[in-house]
Formats: sequence, structure tokens, C-alpha cells
Amino acid sequence: MAIEYRITLHARTASGFDIFGEFFIGNDRQAAKELFNTLKGSPDEIEEGLLLMELVEISRNLPLDIQMVHCTLDEMAYNCRLITKSQFKTLNLKDV
Repeated sequence: MAIEYRITLHARTASGFDIFGEFFIGNDRQAAKELFNTLKGSPDEIEEGLLLMELVEISRNLPLDIQMVHCTLDEMAYNCRLITKSQFKTLNLKDV
């Protein structure tokens, strides 16, 4: 079974952080980490950080958290745009 990488989107709720979205990033750990390291935000919890993005490795259907970044709403919007743009390029250029 192949290892895959995802970036999950979390929002703070009364019960903690709940997942509300997810991006499939692929099977390349190095590429996933490079993409994640370009995201805006802070690895430390910030006062206005009601949002969290997490790089997750899935192996044998078991998730392993690798990195996380706390974000403001503007940072989350920027990050989602960056991830979408990167994945669009990857998907459309892989056969070229």
C-alpha cells in the first residue's frame, strides 16, 4: 500500500480543532514537505489563530501528523490558493 500525503484544514470549535477540508498532495514526501514549508502562518499557536493546517502522512490507512501551521483567515485563503495552484500544475504537467 502506497504512502500518501495530505494537508488537512482545521477550525477551532468549542470541542477543539475539527477538520473541515483536505487536499491530497501526492506520494512524494519531499515534494509535500517543500509545498507545506511555503505556507504562511506560524508553527506556534497564535492568539488570532482559529485555523490550523496540518501535513499528514497516511500509511496503511493510519494518519501520522508531520507538521502544522496556525493561520489567520487571510493566511488560510492564501495557502489554499497556493496549494490549488501547485496541484493544478502537478496534475497537468505530469504527462509532459
